[in-house]
Amino acid sequence: MSFRYIDIHSHVNFTAFDADREEVLKRALDAGVAVINVGTQQLTSRRAIELAEQYEKGVYAIVGLHPVHTSKSFHDEKELGEGGKEFTSRSEAFEVTHYRDLAEHPKVVGIGECGLDYYRIESEALRIKQEEAFRAQIELAISVQKPLMLHLRNGSGRSAYKDAFSILNSYFSIHNSSLKGNLHFFAGSIEEATPFLDLGYTFSFTGVITFAKEYQEVIRYLPLTSILSETDAPYVAPAPYRGTRNEPLHVREVVKAIANIRGEEEETVRVQLLQNAEQLFNIKLS
Repeated sequence: MSFRYIDIHSHVNFTAFDADREEVLKRALDAGVAVINVGTQQLTSRRAIELAEQYEKGVYAIVGLHPVHTSKSFHDEKELGEGGKEFTSRSEAFEVTHYRDLAEHPKVVGIGECGLDYYRIESEALRIKQEEAFRAQIELAISVQKPLMLHLRNGSGRSAYKDAFSILNSYFSIHNSSLKGNLHFFAGSIEEATPFLDLGYTFSFTGVITFAKEYQEVIRYLPLTSILSETDAPYVAPAPYRGTRNEPLHVREVVKAIANIRGEEEETVRVQLLQNAEQLFNIKLS
């Protein structure tokens, strides 16, 4: 089986898909859409692997600890998703041995989603906890030679992108060839993107670009070889599916939007984004 698209960041492993998980993945695979399900803590990371094991091709996993799960915090219904009970922060410590065992699974193609989330951060102590977990996952990624899936969110007057770059750059100077990564759901500025370009990192975009214009400048600025497509399902369904639960199949709308924003042929963009994912995650799709 060859694939025409890939959703490099989805959460079909979340409880939002408990009622029809197999059907959702079948729709994607039948349409030539490969899927990477991303973990956010131990439970969802294990579930991402279990899902990948059920399919010979086209379904992969990324494992790690989301920064919001390093401490207890509030999440509204939009973030929880329908029935998303396990996406409740409960102050998990990053257990290196446990995650190393998960990371060495052959269907695991990356570490994350990890990083810094300042949106609701309440104290410097919580920021430090996020940084400690982030550093541990950077070191794990270097050790197992798999790329990082980065979650970076600004807040409280502070740039998570600038802080993350500073942290990553300190490792990059030592581990140049083995510290790769992608900035998931990139919502930063060109100024915040440029240093990561210098590290050779990629940037993925979701269905929000089909209805929000503030992403257009950076999408035009980035080289096409540095862009990836994702859904972040079950969140942020693209037009024309807004208001419904998102799913990996809809990544096709993201690819179409990227092509329209850049003024390039959709087929050219589709092929390049697929190749970008193959290169970053060391997988063969086409």
